[in-house]
Amino acid sequence: MTRHVDVLIIGAGLSGIGMACHLTRENTGRSYLILERRTAIGGTWDLFRYPGIRSDSDMYTFGFGFRPWIGTKVLADGPNIRQYIEDTAAEYGVTKNIRFGRKVTRASFDSNESLWTVQVLDEQTGQTETYTSDFLIGCTGYYDYDKGYQPSFPGQEDFTGQIVHPQHWPEDLDYTGKKVVVIGSGATAITLIPSMSKDAAHVTMLQRSPTYIAALPADDPVAVGLKFARVPAAVAYKAGRARNIALQRASYQLSRTNPKLSRKLMLAAVRAQVGPNIDMRHFTPSYDPWDQRLCVVPNGDLFRILRSGKASIATDHIETFTPKGIRLRSGEELEADIIVSATGLTVQMLGGAALEVDGETLATRDLVAYKGALLSNVPNAMVILGYTNASWTLKADLAAEYFCRLLNHMKAEGYSQVVAVPEEGDRSEASLMGGALTSGYIQRGDGVMPRQGTRGPWLVINNYFRDRAMLRKGAIEDGILRFRREVKREAVATAESRSA
Repeated sequence: MTRHVDVLIIGAGLSGIGMACHLTRENTGRSYLILERRTAIGGTWDLFRYPGIRSDSDMYTFGFGFRPWIGTKVLADGPNIRQYIEDTAAEYGVTKNIRFGRKVTRASFDSNESLWTVQVLDEQTGQTETYTSDFLIGCTGYYDYDKGYQPSFPGQEDFTGQIVHPQHWPEDLDYTGKKVVVIGSGATAITLIPSMSKDAAHVTMLQRSPTYIAALPADDPVAVGLKFARVPAAVAYKAGRARNIALQRASYQLSRTNPKLSRKLMLAAVRAQVGPNIDMRHFTPSYDPWDQRLCVVPNGDLFRILRSGKASIATDHIETFTPKGIRLRSGEELEADIIVSATGLTVQMLGGAALEVDGETLATRDLVAYKGALLSNVPNAMVILGYTNASWTLKADLAAEYFCRLLNHMKAEGYSQVVAVPEEGDRSEASLMGGALTSGYIQRGDGVMPRQGTRGPWLVINNYFRDRAMLRKGAIEDGILRFRREVKREAVATAESRSA
């Protein structure tokens, strides 16, 4: 049986749940379903279960703009974020509209019918299902849930211990009293080190090159003060959110306009945290601030554990794995019972589903992003990708609001189709995310990531304030979007399937 809805959302993580809530909040009057491959709400926050998993953005801006995050923690842990997403879904009646265990394999649009046909595998039963919709929203993020990025290390088959990737953390992994080496210097690695050090005999952070790291208070002092003063949660959240958006933007802008000063300030703050006995070369990157994403640690927990001697840091290249650990290019050997390969993500779009328009299979790399949300020459569709230089949810919220504006405009004007059509020269060779950061996963994902444009709404600006004005107030009909009036088509769903 074919199931039809107005809007089909792929993914029940932060973006997908937010999109569904906005469809209700903005009074679009559209029916919707969410197809989620996993068996629970949460996306990233349901997948990752490694010790200490937490956000790397403050919760005032990482939470939804329409639903306050209640709490004073600056960086929340994974279980609390997952619960926040579940509670939001329940509050807005979203949960009943989620179909779990569904892997989308192909999405095809028929311009004559103004219709998406989506092929789905029910991974629990092995049966194939078909869904149709007027609009399709990709909320799968940009990485492969099946496999993280795992480079092939020389001699790794000789290692007699256990090799673990954080994306697939074994529930029964016991590292108590054991020597652990964590390969990596990003957000995952700096989260794992303090958490594992509580029980491990020793943890070594092995990095090829340093990352900029900043310490933040575990609890927001302003939030604590407002809570003590019994300021309503919604008011405190709105004020804290506005403050943190401004601070994020100011920090990023300083890094881009005066990288020497920004670098000096960041490294001075790290020196004050690590003390005189730790070599600053481990914290002095070769690139400018915000060429790669800035990492944050609550209450300087990473620095504190390094000072204590429970953990150490090595900056070198791996020559080979050995039976007992890792030998570095310098000749030093790091002994290990467990090696954690916190080496990053494998980039993937639309959860790996094939994308077709009128029988032609499209490569996402050939498409250009319009306003960072719609894809060129793909009608009635949106892909939500959050910010890389600020909290993901800030852009996800704006994109969802914009799409609801677009839906309401189309209903008022009697349109059935919308498509963003670029002109010659609008497409650049820069990745949608490549203009902001040079991180390894972004470079590796260049082969699948949509392009950004060269001008106007095709150009990704990664600026919340400018995006807010464009997505909330900018003209819908701007000469770039092409619209088509309602077309007659045969019913594709019975009343029973429409109510499913």
